[in-house]
Amino acid sequence: MLVSQILKTKSDDGVVTIAPGTTLGRAAEVLSSRRIGALVVSADGKKVAGILSERDIVRELGRRGPACLPDTVDSVMTARVITCARGDRADEVLQKMTDGRFRHLPVVEGEEMVGLISIGDVVKARLAELAMEKDALEGMIKGF
Repeated sequence: MLVSQILKTKSDDGVVTIAPGTTLGRAAEVLSSRRIGALVVSADGKKVAGILSERDIVRELGRRGPACLPDTVDSVMTARVITCARGDRADEVLQKMTDGRFRHLPVVEGEEMVGLISIGDVVKARLAELAMEKDALEGMIKGF
């Protein structure tokens, strides 16, 4: 399965972004209210400047306590973001996520972000793919 197919199955209304310079406190509010695990940091909603996950905020809270909340997302975000393309295969993307130990991956076309997939999206797609393969094999064995 390709990333483009995974994006088509998502029922969300786009990628939730946050502007550089936004406080960690505000970012935590957005993550909580939207019930999501990561925000793409972007000045224009298209070019990826970084990614901020809930784990990034929790790590900083654990290290410094609530004194970190007025800091900006720029100081905590991952600035060297690994991305994928619409034509990438789900198993390759899953391997990238596993190797890098991250759960969200922006989908880019050129320098423009066109989507965001989570490890849950990829696992769900792979499970559906494996179920179809299983059914096809059973059909061949049983002569259907």
